[in-house]
Amino acid sequence: MNTIDLLKPAPGLRVLVSGAATGIGAAIAQAFLEVDAQVYVCDIDQAAINKMKAERPQLHTGVADVANRDQVDSIVDDARAKLGGLDILVNNAGIAGPTGAVEDVDPEQWERTISTNLNSQYYFLRKAVPVLKETSKSPSIIAMASVAGRLGYPFRTPYAATKWAIVGLMKSLAIELGPNNIRVNAILPGVVEGERMNRVISARADTLGIGFDEMKEEYLQKISLRRMVSVHDIAAMALFLASPAAKNISGQAISVDGDHQYL
Repeated sequence: MNTIDLLKPAPGLRVLVSGAATGIGAAIAQAFLEVDAQVYVCDIDQAAINKMKAERPQLHTGVADVANRDQVDSIVDDARAKLGGLDILVNNAGIAGPTGAVEDVDPEQWERTISTNLNSQYYFLRKAVPVLKETSKSPSIIAMASVAGRLGYPFRTPYAATKWAIVGLMKSLAIELGPNNIRVNAILPGVVEGERMNRVISARADTLGIGFDEMKEEYLQKISLRRMVSVHDIAAMALFLASPAAKNISGQAISVDGDHQYL
């Protein structure tokens, strides 16, 4: 096998992507479709899932609140049945959570952020890992963390707490599942251009009492390349981690962030 071939994920991979109706998840799902994978996506937004299915009829789809263990169980069972097994789990689902000083964070918003961002990863893992152990196609788990999983993030403590926890979960699982030939890695996106990031910037600008453009410029000044990344940058990294070229990469927290040094 030559070097170029090593960069191509094997055709027919069976992939489950959570939180995939829009944004990073949708880009990852599309990227795997383009390399002839079988892809199952789920999301809480029924309308968005319906639209995605209409645009990409080859997708398998389901609707679930990933913070609900029973619903996640049903999704993994459905994905296993429709795909005939599972080779890649992309634990992508997550929310931005509240913005504000820690003493002002609503406890219910805190708990919702933890449930959606962190507990959901466990819910998918507990059901999917036994299925991944059954495959011989270089099984892999990709956990979506964040640059906020390696840096402090003032006024975004619920979000940052979950992303640091995801990195710890990933590193521990890489050791635990290595003997089963299951690779486990995390992708740490930086500032990803799009509507979701615009909402985050706006909320933080309001918290600090400054304008949107000023807040956006502050974000960019903290990035060495002075630009945001795109969802396609993240999807490309996911494809690489699923390829033979990454067969000896596990337990890594890989930043795709333009060199983001502080938040």
